[in-house]
Amino acid sequence: MANIKSALKRIEVAKRNAARNKSIKTGIKTEIKKFEGALEEGNIQEAREFLRTVDKKLKKAAHKNVIHKNAASRKLSSLAKKLNK
Repeated sequence: MANIKSALKRIEVAKRNAARNKSIKTGIKTEIKKFEGALEEGNIQEAREFLRTVDKKLKKAAHKNVIHKNAASRKLSSLAKKLNK
């Protein structure tokens, strides 16, 4: 365990950031599952709504450096392909 005050603070900040990042990533995964569920049921209109929310969450996460911007674009692109099939 660290003894230096600044190192202790960095550990706390890292924990806080990890918790925030996990929350954001979990929210994205949940929205993706909802989107895929709507596609399987055949609700195209509902799937479009979920795709819009997934898009918003992915872009926000990429902007806050939770995920890489190319990873966000890649995920969104693959979901849009599924919707258009």
